Amino acid sequence: MTASPTHAMVLAAGLGLRMRPLTLTNPKPLIPVAGRCMLDRALDHLAAAGLSRAVVNAHWLADRVRDHLAARPHDFPAGLSVLVEDELLETGGGVANALPLLGDRPFFVVNGDIVWTDGAVPALTRLAQAWDDAAMDALLLLQPVETAVGYEGRGDFHLDPSGRPRRRDGETAPLVFAGVQLLHPRLFAGAPSGAFSLNLLYDRALGRERLSGIIHDGGWYHVGTPDALPQVEALLAS
Repeated sequence: MTASPTHAMVLAAGLGLRMRPLTLTNPKPLIPVAGRCMLDRALDHLAAAGLSRAVVNAHWLADRVRDHLAARPHDFPAGLSVLVEDELLETGGGVANALPLLGDRPFFVVNGDIVWTDGAVPALTRLAQAWDDAAMDALLLLQPVETAVGYEGRGDFHLDPSGRPRRRDGETAPLVFAGVQLLHPRLFAGAPSGAFSLNLLYDRALGRERLSGIIHDGGWYHVGTPDALPQVEALLAS
């Protein structure tokens, strides 16, 4: 009941509007946080997990993303690819567009504009170990709201003892989606074309009882505005 992912995607195509003026000249994933940009931090986690291939999508200032990745050390044996979206495809459309490069087995999808640190066991390893192919199409990493640095929302999910999530419905929820997940290509069967959110597929998987979650046991940092940078940098430095 485990997966052995070899491929991953990093979502890096957003406009980063709340991070302006920093994102007027730099895509949000390339903004340095404590000396290393968020995109490199995400790719570092994937490379440390021993993945052979990574795909990054880009839209806003896509040439900056492409140039940055070209200068990165070659730590993915089968390649590090950039898919430029002429029009934003959102999270679901972005992953669907990359499916031909992601293989036919479960693959990781990571947001390129978050920062996380691992607990005793790396989060990606924990996701792979928790995967049950007979019961799952998607497995989400969830962060407790009370320890989500920089997050000011009402949470996304409740989680029952078996690992089945339930959406927040009007009330607050104790867990927020951490932007790290393990997905199977079959999740995208019958998905719409063009731009759409992964939430559409999560809800469909919820209805089929094929969406699961585990709780992150490390640090998680949401850098939503320029004002949040100093706090996150101070915490990472400590």
